[in-house]
Parts: sequence; C-alpha cells; structure tokens
Amino acid sequence: MLIKQASDLRESEVTPRELYLRRREFIGAAGVTAAVLATGVLAPGSADAQNPAAQKLTNLKKSPFNTDEKMNSYRDVTTYNNFYEFGLDKGDPARHAHSLKPRPWTIKVEGECAKPGTYNIDDIIKWFPLEERIYRMRCVEAWSMVIPWNGFPLADFVKRMEPTSKAKYVEMRTLVDLRQMPGQTEPALQWPYREGLRMDEALHPLAMFAVGLYGEVLPNQNGAPIRLVVPWKYGFKGIKSIVSVKFVEKEPLNTWQQTRADEYGFYANVNPDLDHPRWTQKSERRIGEFFRRKTLPFNGYGDQVASLYAGMDLKRQY
Repeated sequence: MLIKQASDLRESEVTPRELYLRRREFIGAAGVTAAVLATGVLAPGSADAQNPAAQKLTNLKKSPFNTDEKMNSYRDVTTYNNFYEFGLDKGDPARHAHSLKPRPWTIKVEGECAKPGTYNIDDIIKWFPLEERIYRMRCVEAWSMVIPWNGFPLADFVKRMEPTSKAKYVEMRTLVDLRQMPGQTEPALQWPYREGLRMDEALHPLAMFAVGLYGEVLPNQNGAPIRLVVPWKYGFKGIKSIVSVKFVEKEPLNTWQQTRADEYGFYANVNPDLDHPRWTQKSERRIGEFFRRKTLPFNGYGDQVASLYAGMDLKRQY
C-alpha cells in the first residue's frame, strides 16, 4: 500500500475541513467502543479495568501537579492512540504493538554531557522514585484525554547525566526496527521518530519520562518501555519507545517539523489562538464526551509554564 507523505499531497486530495470536522464528531459520538470492537482488545470487567497480566508498579508517590478532572478509562487510553510505528489508524497500535519487545532495552546517552553511555532501562527506573501524575493531554488533532501517568521527572534524568554548558537542547529518538514496528515499512514519516526540548523545558518539573500508567508498566501501544510526557504541548511531542537521548547545542529538527514545517513546529505549545491549517484549535473533544470544550492556552498549564516563553511570538514560534 502506498502512503503519500504530507508534503506530496495536493489540495484536492485533502478532506474538506467541514467534512473532516463532522467526521470527527461522528467518531466522537460513537466513542472508542467501535475501535475496541474492531481490534478485539477489551479490558475485563468495567471500562476502568486494567490488564490483569501487566506488572504492577508499587510505592507510587502522588504528584502535586495532578488535575482533579475525571480520568479517561484504561480502555480509552490503551485503544485510541497515535503511534505511527504501528500504523496510521487510531486502533492500529493496540492491534499491532504486541510485536514490540520492551525487554531487554537500553538508552544511549551522548553529546554534551559528563556521563555518556548506554544504560539499561531497569537500572534507570531504579534511580528515581516513581510518581503518579494525572495530566490533561491534548492532541494536535483537537481531541484530548486525562491520563494517570507513572514515571519520574525528566529533570532528574537530565541532571544525573550532567549536561555541559554547551547543552542547550535535549534530542530524543525512538527505536527503528521493522520487525518490531511494522508501520516503519511505510513512508508516512522519516524514521527514526525524533523529538526535542529546549533545556529549560526539559528541566521544568511538569516534564516527565513515563514508564507506566494506571499503576502498571507502560503498554506497548502507549510507548513502552519509556516515553516523554509534556502536558502543555501537543501530543506529537511525546516521543515513545525512546532509545537515544542526546544533549546538543543547536535546536534539533523534529520529525513532524521535518515532514510538514508549515503545520508543525518545534515548540508545539497548545495554543487556541493559532489554528492548524486544516482544523481549529479553539476547541477540543474529550474522548468519551460528545460536546466540545474550549481549549486552554498551554493546555491549562499556563500558570506553570508561560514564563518559559516570555517575549516570544507564539504564532511565529509555534
């Protein structure tokens, strides 16, 4: 099957905005249930039931950053995903991610730091106490969820690697393995998936490395065994299945910026005043709800993070 890259698409091949938005609303009315029925992935018991075979995480600390909004169900969170390494449809990761082998797993650390090396994921997890952080998450496609992540502050990891004064950015890459990630056989994106943060963003206490959700180890389709979570940014910043962390002096080029720079930038801050060229960002639909809600600047985390971008033009530096 041939999948065109975004840069190759003609205007006539793009779904008209009005039809696209109505289609999204229809999917919303149907809920995630249809996707679950199609995949055959049903959590036992109630909608909030978890995976009885999954490894449980213990001694999780509560985070002071938790939202008090209603969490999405485990089923929502694990069956409606963007993870192009396993396919372009929202149900593809749940269908295909069983091929991913999250153990053994290592992360290569390199670049401008005092402690480069290759580190085992289980050793990394032992370095830091794990927290539960209930975050609002917002996708650039104008849907959102509330997810209870389990992990540790990215700042703790960064500081342990002792970046030098030359390190202005943190660049991350995901695994490339066509046998484990069948979506990488398609030219939808340029692999490996790459993302990055400015150093002050990486050191912000809201940024985290997640290794679990709902008190269990991270499911494959959600980015096992370790992924980035930055709740004030659009979801494509949350790189999954990370195998490389590099401290660099210049702003790295992220995958979606490389693919379609007119639509996706480096910062990707949630901004209701800057619409995507093909749909509005002023409102969003929470998965599991029918009606749309108003999008909040920085996804509602403006009090904590707006100062990072003082003096910047957030429409130009998107």
